[in-house]
Amino acid sequence: MSNQTRVTQFILRGFSDVPELRSVVILFFSFVYLFGLLGNFSVITAVIRESRLHCPMYFFLKNLSFLDMCYTSVTIPKALLTSLMGSGVISYLECVAQLYTFITLATTECFLLTAMAYDRCLAINRSLLYGAMMSQKLCSELVVMAWVSGAIYSAFHTLNTFSLHFCGPNVIEHFFCDIPPVMRLSCTDYHLNEKVGFAVSSCIVMSSFALTALSYVWIISMIARIPSVGGRRKAFSTCSSHLTTVVLFYGTGSFMYLRPASQYSPTQGRLASVFYSFLTPTLNPVIYCLRNKDMKVALQKLYCQRKH
Repeated sequence: MSNQTRVTQFILRGFSDVPELRSVVILFFSFVYLFGLLGNFSVITAVIRESRLHCPMYFFLKNLSFLDMCYTSVTIPKALLTSLMGSGVISYLECVAQLYTFITLATTECFLLTAMAYDRCLAINRSLLYGAMMSQKLCSELVVMAWVSGAIYSAFHTLNTFSLHFCGPNVIEHFFCDIPPVMRLSCTDYHLNEKVGFAVSSCIVMSSFALTALSYVWIISMIARIPSVGGRRKAFSTCSSHLTTVVLFYGTGSFMYLRPASQYSPTQGRLASVFYSFLTPTLNPVIYCLRNKDMKVALQKLYCQRKH
């Protein structure tokens, strides 16, 4: 092993293996990426400017939008450059940094969605005490805790992945450095690292998902007790957008990470990653704005100030 040369750079495969689709892929992903940046930036600006939205629910939404902007910017610009130039060379350290940042942001979003579920649970089940319980200090602490937890969790996975020895193949069958395709390139046995990473992911991420699911079980049980149909519809509308985001995020992400790297399929992996790392963060502003009257009004004021 000491005579083998350690890999100093990797080659990203890109969005597609078909050269004829390169221009179409670049145009599509560029448009969707810019649309996502505009949508998330609009949500942040509207929440800051509209005093009616200065409450815990929109404080979390503002942070989610900022997180989604960072989330897509970690992978998409590099992937677009790879497709445009036809060369996906990325240094070893850049690959480490990209994986660490991506996992940090993904895990932070996971924990932030749990905090948002807790917020909606209190708003519906403890409406009289909600204002006192969900203080600005508690909201800030939950957001900071999500970021710190995400950074620690990501540090473990980054070390677990790059503690492996890479000395031979260096073509990553993906459009960014992600755990399964990178592990498969190791010239040493990666199955122990894979099992340890899978166990930690199952405990941490599924615990977060379980807390989110329990919050919605409680929410639904309380909504079912509301006597009027209008009251039930109004109560559910306050959390339907968040529930949609949770289903999209966990549904596509679990397909990628809750299975062994040895069973990784390049085509399926890239397709799943496009959904959870790109389309879901881009669609979040649309989901929240279409189903939220207050956000619609705030965005109308933002872009149609003269009319208002």
